[in-house]
Amino acid sequence: MRFALEVLFADVPAEQVDEARVFYNSRTAGRGPSTPEELKEVRAKRSFPLPADPPTIEEMVEAAGMRVPVRIFTPRNGRARGVHLDIHGGGFYMDSAARGDVRNRELADALHLAVVSVDYRLAPEHPWPAAPDDCEAAALWLIENTDARFGTSRLTIGGSSAGATLALATLLRLRDRGAVDVFTGAALQFGTYDLSAQTPAGRQISDEYFIQAYVGHVEDRTVPDISPIYGDLRGLPPVLLVVGSRDVLLDDNLAMASRLSVAGDEVELRIYPESPHGFTGHPTALARTALSGIDSWLLDRITQPSRPAAC
Repeated sequence: MRFALEVLFADVPAEQVDEARVFYNSRTAGRGPSTPEELKEVRAKRSFPLPADPPTIEEMVEAAGMRVPVRIFTPRNGRARGVHLDIHGGGFYMDSAARGDVRNRELADALHLAVVSVDYRLAPEHPWPAAPDDCEAAALWLIENTDARFGTSRLTIGGSSAGATLALATLLRLRDRGAVDVFTGAALQFGTYDLSAQTPAGRQISDEYFIQAYVGHVEDRTVPDISPIYGDLRGLPPVLLVVGSRDVLLDDNLAMASRLSVAGDEVELRIYPESPHGFTGHPTALARTALSGIDSWLLDRITQPSRPAAC
């Protein structure tokens, strides 16, 4: 089945689309590390992320018998009206929560939110299930402490790329614990939802080293904790899916939007034209528009009345 993608495109000014087209046509598409040696080299050369101002609070939190490092941002002025749990991307094997410091500081100040960013363990040193274990522990800590620590019980979650995958896996774990209803929304940017190579979208990335690093030891990669596309998706909070029309993971996000809808969840899919994987981190007006749209969606979710708990 072919989709008329133009009817799903986010509404953005034509000049922003033109700028993005020129910007990406002038760039050479990169690829991730393909061996352990390349990964070590890329990590060593990775520039240190810019610090936030005021600086982040680094803390070790504990829940479910686990201790997990997090980075915490609170609004510069006034109390937090909600808390956003951020899960960084990087293919499960690169980057850290510090990579999002500037964005998370902006989010905290613009929306008057507290932001808690999870520094989960990375593959291949710590393959699955280390990362979702850490994200679940951070979420449980937040659920247990949000009122006392931040003065609010309004929670959202989000992530980009691998972070979107982990955010969805975290919601599924919380749903199975009966603890997901405190989250009012999930903003997921260009996630990968099939690491099993069973779907056309999954087969497009099946030879990527990050999959071997993260789940190479797992025989059945269709378990929902790894590939959420195969999970029972019922009972999740509203989901925003953001992806570019040039993203290799576009089909993955189309499929996930369909699966969420069939499961009875509230889902919104925004496709941004002329945009590849990771586009919201690029210096284009279209990226800024997409981030502003995510901010508005999160604010709506934080300020809406709580939904009743599932029976």
